[in-house]
Amino acid sequence: MSTEIKTKRQTIRDFRLRKGGVPIVMLTAYTAPMARMLDPHVDVLLVGDSLGMVLYGMDTTIGVTLDMMIAHGQAVMRGSSQACVIIDLPFGTYQESPQQAFRSSARVMAETGAAGVKLEGGVEMAETIAFLTQRGVPVLAHIGLKPQSVNALGGFRAQGRGADEAEQIRADARAITEAGAFGVVIEGTMEPLARAISAEIAIPTIGIGASPSCDGQVLVTEDILGLFGTFTPKFVKRYAQLSEQVADAAAAYAAEVRDRSFPGPEHCFGVARSES
Repeated sequence: MSTEIKTKRQTIRDFRLRKGGVPIVMLTAYTAPMARMLDPHVDVLLVGDSLGMVLYGMDTTIGVTLDMMIAHGQAVMRGSSQACVIIDLPFGTYQESPQQAFRSSARVMAETGAAGVKLEGGVEMAETIAFLTQRGVPVLAHIGLKPQSVNALGGFRAQGRGADEAEQIRADARAITEAGAFGVVIEGTMEPLARAISAEIAIPTIGIGASPSCDGQVLVTEDILGLFGTFTPKFVKRYAQLSEQVADAAAAYAAEVRDRSFPGPEHCFGVARSES
């Protein structure tokens, strides 16, 4: 009899039930190997459009395509077995109309097997979120600092500083909740406001540069590992500095190739080893 332990992938229902409970752990993943390493430790893997900047060297997420998101979503699904996988809808694939959003979402879910999609926007996207959820597409909303709107926002800056801006974000939170989103990412938002929203709405909130009072937290994995950029955003904690180890390993490899100490006989086929 097999003794292999089967793990059950977490679901959107599991996510909803975490409101007010043990915080939800979410990290980004873009590849099968990274997903495999993160899978035992997280509740949700987010295939974020941040891959445009982290993997492709783009200045913003605007240039990311739906095909890119699907390809990386497939990789993350292959590399994971227990985490709930959510995939970002990239810029220009859902803003035009609810119908466009459904076509994009249907492709993502059919071609990857992911549990749901994430899209940015509040009041202005409520109709679209309702359209999707009524047709069986689970939606994770994203309010506060919205990277896809960085040009309109005038850059990456904390949101909700003034009373009018704070009230707009609160209105966004209420609108996406009423529209049927199963949760919401609150990014780059003043802590008291994020805390208040988490207490006010019935769906789980996931903070990134928001508040420890949110129902969970998300960060870009490469940020916490020290694998992306030299600048550390205020809301990021580096748990490792792997870029230094990668550089050291590459330097050691290069030196051994150049002085011909690698490969040695033990790395070659058909070479008899000398016995000591």
